[in-house]
Amino acid sequence: MPKKTAEVWKSPELAKMYLDTVRGAIPMAKEQIRVMMKLIGMMKQGIESFLDLGCGDGILAASILQMFPKAKGVLLDFSGPMIQAAEEKLKGFARNLDFITFDYADPGWVELVSPPFDVVVSGLSIHHQPDNRKRRIYSEVYKLLRHGGMFINIEHVLPKSPWAHEVFDEVFVDSIYEMKTGNGEKMTRSKIARKYYNRPDKDANILASVEKQCEWLREIGYEDVDCYFKILELAIFGGRKR
Repeated sequence: MPKKTAEVWKSPELAKMYLDTVRGAIPMAKEQIRVMMKLIGMMKQGIESFLDLGCGDGILAASILQMFPKAKGVLLDFSGPMIQAAEEKLKGFARNLDFITFDYADPGWVELVSPPFDVVVSGLSIHHQPDNRKRRIYSEVYKLLRHGGMFINIEHVLPKSPWAHEVFDEVFVDSIYEMKTGNGEKMTRSKIARKYYNRPDKDANILASVEKQCEWLREIGYEDVDCYFKILELAIFGGRKR
């Protein structure tokens, strides 16, 4: 059986490159987190428990904990280097958090967490799964939510056309270039573009349209399903449990 392309994310070198370079250059990243927190705030109740699925370095969990510092959280990721980064970032909240290194491509991940959760979030992670597995994950998440709880997915989605994909790539390269030059680094845009277009994680992306994924959520039983934010290939979508 061929090695999964997503396995590259277990590499400490790739994890560091992403956290040092790409993550900080994601177009409108701050706005996406603001939208996520507004959705959580609109639930009109305190968040006592949450799950960050494919947590990376815990940036989404950190935002939740800033608003709800007493919340109990579970952060799950299959990348050891990412979990280590999350533990370091959130060490001030360690008493309230469980960090789990496990691949949620395996349905057994649900046995490792303690539901129900008020909110489940995921950021730029589930798109590494095949479509049939994506849909099953959304169903697994639904069962872990309390009634009225919400799933929010900040995700990389399939563009409408090859031309739209080219636009997204060029915007991302521009963003990386602006970040690096703003930090005083001397690097040409062409060099950044070469690294971007030849990055080792590119083949790990298995994109699905936001429309298709919202329809899956409705079929599973989520309510208030919508795409709450979208810029090119970056979208925030989700829904609430009945």
